[in-house]
Amino acid sequence: MENIVKETKFILNKYNLKANKSLGQNFLINKEVLETIVNSAEITSNDLVIEIGPGLGTLTEFLLEKAKKVICVELDENMVKVLQDRFLLYKNLEIINEDVLKLDLNQIIKDERQKQEIDNVKIVANLPYYITTPIVMKLLEDKLDIESITIMIQKEVADRLIDKPGGKNCGAITYSINYYSEPEGIIEVDKSSFIPEPEVTSKVLKLKIRKTPNIKVENPEKMFKIIKCAFLQRRKTLLNALVLNGIFETKEQATKIFEKVGLDLNVRGEKLTLEEYAKLSDYYSQK
Repeated sequence: MENIVKETKFILNKYNLKANKSLGQNFLINKEVLETIVNSAEITSNDLVIEIGPGLGTLTEFLLEKAKKVICVELDENMVKVLQDRFLLYKNLEIINEDVLKLDLNQIIKDERQKQEIDNVKIVANLPYYITTPIVMKLLEDKLDIESITIMIQKEVADRLIDKPGGKNCGAITYSINYYSEPEGIIEVDKSSFIPEPEVTSKVLKLKIRKTPNIKVENPEKMFKIIKCAFLQRRKTLLNALVLNGIFETKEQATKIFEKVGLDLNVRGEKLTLEEYAKLSDYYSQK
């Protein structure tokens, strides 16, 4: 770890840089964690890796040694300059200076597959904590042609993502994660593994993308709308939450559908399985 610390400090001094708090920058300096991320992603020599937020390129260096090609998506122009200089001699690197939320990743992946033979596409990232959820949901909802997403994020958020629907840590996003992927927690990462140290513990997790969702539902968008409304009023029963948020016009209407689905009228939203939400959504679509 000592060499990575020296290297990180050297690069920061050379380019007169400091971590940009507004972009949630914390630079990983723990070699063991870096190797764990790369090994967990199971990168092969014929894979395309898309790295989001590479920063100084500490993880990028490990990825370049494993993958056929690495595409780095970096918003900070200062970091782009570092990456360009640091990996000048690498022929398997492309840098995109853009906000990942504004990118058409489907088109980028399609273009790469047309250029060269690629086995699998994998996302790897040390995500800024403040924008974790929008990025993860974009990666899932865009239905990208990818095999997996291996990311490091805030532990509290990670525990919510990898929980089971109905679990003690679950939130609305838990249901989306389980619908689109098979989530797995990999390793907790202490604050001391970063420069500067963040205020919270981090966690590496892997989302193995499902080829087909694990449940059948007529309208996934409506199902996730119901789930979102359920978690907007967590202290209320599911029935009351859905009435208050306009899913059902009246309590009587909601009661009839709950009885058809076989749901307890006093159940709370976080207690339902994904299958039960799918069934409720299908009845709701028929109303």
